[in-house]
Amino acid sequence: MVRYIGILLYPDFQLLDAAGPIAAFEIAARMAGDAYALTLLSRGGGSVRSSSGVSLDTATIRDTGALDTLIVVGGNGSRNAMQCPDLLAFLRSRMEDTRRLCSVCSGAFLLAATGLLDGRRATTHWQRAEELSRLFPDVRVSPDAIHIQDGAVWTSAGISAGIDLALALIGEDLGDALSRRVAQQMVVFHRRPGGQSQFSALLEMGGGDGRFAELLGWMRSHLHSRLTIETLADRMAMSPRNFTRTFRLSVGMSSAKAVERLRLEAARERVEHSAIPIEVVAIETGFRDPERMRRAFLRAFGQPPQAMRRNASAT
Repeated sequence: MVRYIGILLYPDFQLLDAAGPIAAFEIAARMAGDAYALTLLSRGGGSVRSSSGVSLDTATIRDTGALDTLIVVGGNGSRNAMQCPDLLAFLRSRMEDTRRLCSVCSGAFLLAATGLLDGRRATTHWQRAEELSRLFPDVRVSPDAIHIQDGAVWTSAGISAGIDLALALIGEDLGDALSRRVAQQMVVFHRRPGGQSQFSALLEMGGGDGRFAELLGWMRSHLHSRLTIETLADRMAMSPRNFTRTFRLSVGMSSAKAVERLRLEAARERVEHSAIPIEVVAIETGFRDPERMRRAFLRAFGQPPQAMRRNASAT
């Protein structure tokens, strides 16, 4: 069975928003015997220029046949595209006869402009989540999610999250085993650990000269370890005293505070988006003691982990 996938482009779209899903579906089709056929679409057809200057050839939306899945990409041009009556009318018309309507990054703004996201949970790039909420107050924006399914509508976070979205769609169609093989072929996570906040935090803590950027990434992937000043200083080949002073000047906070922030974000993602027992979350993220994690949650979020899990499951 061939599933027809349409990918909607517009001037100044983000190239990776399109290329990431295209690569995932292409590999899945090879593995599963032509399971997918891809069509690039645009309002007028022809060559469409991305924000990088690279152009892709498209078919016009007027000539589009039946689709199983339609994916709207994001990019700098999304603000203009969401004002285009033809694109919005096309998306509204496709809601009735398309099994899945999806967006990558700021493509969510086009879906929201049609009203199709009203009352639904949705996500977009973390930098534009507040704007999405402000412009479309009826959309229940989840700024930390990598991707969200609400009925027939799927939305995903920024840029590379289009790959995560495509892997999830492939898993729904062809099973997790094949989706995992596609991820292995692409050398990406099958299910990326953590939400968007881990990436925004790393950007905010990267420091002016980025001197500790690599260390911060290493810290995030070793949260279960004892990340003492001595351990971190040794990794940077610095004395503990020099490391403490230099880290604070570059990153803007102490290393202990940075470790706790990374642990909080990782723990919050697991609490809100998984059924992993709270005690296990505390161990996996380096808090070790659930009570210690509870106190950290109260300081940072004003709620204990159990309350945040209940609230997340109710939305």
